Amino acid sequence: MQATPQKVKHGLAAGPAAAPQRADWTIPQGWEHYTPQEHAVWKTLYERQTKLLPGLACDDFVEGMRQLPMSADEIPNFEQLSETLMRRTGWQIVAVAGLVPDDVFFEHLANRRFPAGNFIRGAHELDYLEEPDVFHDVFGHVPMLMHPVMADFIQAYGQGGLRAQQLGKLTQLARVYWYTVEFGLVQQKEGLRIYGAGIASSFSESTFSIQSDSPNRIAFDLERVMRTNYRIDDFQESYFVLDDLQDLLALAQTDFAPYYERLNHGPTYQPGDVLPTDRVPYRGTGSYHRARPRRG
Repeated sequence: MQATPQKVKHGLAAGPAAAPQRADWTIPQGWEHYTPQEHAVWKTLYERQTKLLPGLACDDFVEGMRQLPMSADEIPNFEQLSETLMRRTGWQIVAVAGLVPDDVFFEHLANRRFPAGNFIRGAHELDYLEEPDVFHDVFGHVPMLMHPVMADFIQAYGQGGLRAQQLGKLTQLARVYWYTVEFGLVQQKEGLRIYGAGIASSFSESTFSIQSDSPNRIAFDLERVMRTNYRIDDFQESYFVLDDLQDLLALAQTDFAPYYERLNHGPTYQPGDVLPTDRVPYRGTGSYHRARPRRG
């Protein structure tokens, strides 16, 4: 079972009681307060994922990891990460206690601040966590923030999120984030590779997304994605594949207004649907999800 990233749900689980004193919901990371046990959890997660990802993660993820002040020895210091990111793409990491409200999340992204949970899962939760922790947020997301195109795309997503919130279109826009930033695959000359943080930070879904015969791998199409629900309780039934990470640059410059207008009408697709109009590099067998009971 994967460690399910919930960041794409933004602040829906955060209530008034969780609100910190700062208006932007940021808190000190408190790096000096991490215990040896917490650093040990990071080490376990980091070592098994870095052994697994070569040949599965895209070249840009691997290169981003190489250039960051991040190692197995200890939970990364957000200030040190931010110094490296600022020099490369103008981003910084800010600590939050958990999920934040939508408008706060979008405002941070629109200003090139990535909100990352400052807590880490317990040793009994290595393979499943309902709320994104420092391993998901930092190990999964930060390497791709070193890539200029991804850096621009996530900023544009934040700006677009503020507009979508006003238009009542957050559900459709969240699907774009889910199927790219969290669970995106990209075609390299060597084959399909991971760039989404939700996969890259999940030990079991890293192999499932690339090697299993069960899920569909469907060529990315913006409107198709915006009409497609996703799974938050298990592995994805379909992954959407970019031909090249540079395609995100075009997405960052897209006017979403015509899409929102068309989305007022027409179908919504389920995660495992394959359409006659899809370009499907790999049609899955669906065997994994057929064998598992539906939740809820």
